[in-house]
Amino acid sequence: MTLAPDASHPRDDLELPELPGRTLAEAELRDWVERLAARPELWRHHVAHDSARERAGGRHYVSLHRDEHVDVWLLCWDTVDDTGWHDHDTSAGAVVVTDGAVVERRPRLGGEAASRTVPAGRSFAFGPDHIHRMSGAVDGSVSIHAYSPPLWRMGQYAISDDGVMRRWSVSYADELRPVEDDGHALVSGP
Repeated sequence: MTLAPDASHPRDDLELPELPGRTLAEAELRDWVERLAARPELWRHHVAHDSARERAGGRHYVSLHRDEHVDVWLLCWDTVDDTGWHDHDTSAGAVVVTDGAVVERRPRLGGEAASRTVPAGRSFAFGPDHIHRMSGAVDGSVSIHAYSPPLWRMGQYAISDDGVMRRWSVSYADELRPVEDDGHALVSGP
């Protein structure tokens, strides 16, 4: 479920860390998202973890900022949340975990996916060639993601049992979920 900030906390009033007015490189994105994370008064009021939404099959995420150079999101994670395999098309990205921990997996040809758990206080950055999937390592986790240039399209992937990888182009506004080999989102049930 995508949520815009509520009227009591308009985005225009945010005093975000200064942006240079151009597309940012990976290291710059990482530095910027770390500075934003260090100012929880700018984003903490958007954090929400609701067991009812888990049953509905959607995670809570909020667009914090979007301009012609940078796109910033706050994501709330529980262990049931999984993005499925995806890329960010032409955008580089940076992620900082502010609460709990998230798991990042990267596919490997001919082997098991590489996996790492990123705890609160840690961050990472990646280029537009990066394919990964993310999930909550513990309930109640929170991360902030920044992309430059802003997201417009993303690639959603399925990997069949015999190792064939397929890609579907999806809108940045679509919630990422695991997909089957036919391109349909897997629906998590009760």
